[in-house]
Amino acid sequence: MIVLLLFLAAFFLAYSNGANDNFKGVATLFGSGTTDYRKALWWGTGTTFLGSIAAIALAGTLVSNFSGRGLIPDALLLDPRFALSVAFGAGTTVFLATWIGMPISTTHALVGSLAGSGLVAAGPAFDEGRLVQMFLLPLIVSPLLAATISLVAYLFFRKMRLSLGVEKETCLCIPGETAQVLIELPGGKLAREGNGEPHPIVSTEEECREIYTGRFLGVSAQAILNAAHYFSAGVVSFARGLNDAPKIVGLLLVAGAFDISWGLLAIGVAMALGGVLNAERVAETMSRKITPMNDGQGFTANLVTGLLVTTASIHGLPVSTTHVSVGSLFGIGAATGEGSRKTARAILLSWVVTLPLAAILAGTGYLLSSGVD
Repeated sequence: MIVLLLFLAAFFLAYSNGANDNFKGVATLFGSGTTDYRKALWWGTGTTFLGSIAAIALAGTLVSNFSGRGLIPDALLLDPRFALSVAFGAGTTVFLATWIGMPISTTHALVGSLAGSGLVAAGPAFDEGRLVQMFLLPLIVSPLLAATISLVAYLFFRKMRLSLGVEKETCLCIPGETAQVLIELPGGKLAREGNGEPHPIVSTEEECREIYTGRFLGVSAQAILNAAHYFSAGVVSFARGLNDAPKIVGLLLVAGAFDISWGLLAIGVAMALGGVLNAERVAETMSRKITPMNDGQGFTANLVTGLLVTTASIHGLPVSTTHVSVGSLFGIGAATGEGSRKTARAILLSWVVTLPLAAILAGTGYLLSSGVD
């Protein structure tokens, strides 16, 4: 019975993780207008699933770290109740955040759950020092590092773009029509440029979008950027699957209840389902509310996120894909001066609440699971 409950709790955690995280890698594709919500979602879901499968060969260290080994006595790791309470605390925390549209970190929720359940289960034997060194420090440092690198990278790419003679143009995107160059009318109004007199924009279905003009090696600069943007979004989503799936599977390995390969496959499927069915609210926050962005800015944020998360995964560092990706967007917002402070404050508050809430839920879950055989 307890093993079945553990599998269901891990599946719930993976589902909640997919709902909160799957769209984060492709949020810039949607936010910049490069593609629509549905296409971005499927691209993010598919590449995340591939990352989960790749984790079978590449992320064994993370699986071991998130089984709780080193934080609590090894004897306690043989008790499925510990893993069950961790999955319950983290899964419930992430699900609640998804429901209100806040992009929080599953890694952060897992750390809080490990701490809460570990303190209740092990008491003085719980190793707080290792928790700070191996888990909390990477979670605190990663968003600051991502924001800084993203800001510097954007300024560098912008300078390189200007040196190559690639300029930006504001275009009008209308569903079913080719983007059209806009012209400015007296009074600051915009209108479509046509054969006759310009007509003011009045339709709510019309949106302005910045595109890049010029060519590089005979190829349209915008076409090159679109391809690079899609690729970078895929890299971020792949890295997220590579980084997150092993953390959840680590909970299933207690007492040798599940094989790593089959566990990663099941977790990958659950993450994909969560993303497809429940990603809309977090997608809106990530794509629209943090900062306006164009293709170049979105590509830069994704490139920084993908490099940092992939490097951390290979070296077994439990950084948060959420903290890195949101930190990268904060860096873009700082560089352009268009970031939303209100949204930044709301997200940071949700990050502060994540760890203690997960700890309380997991500790309570461990106490309740004591009566389950």
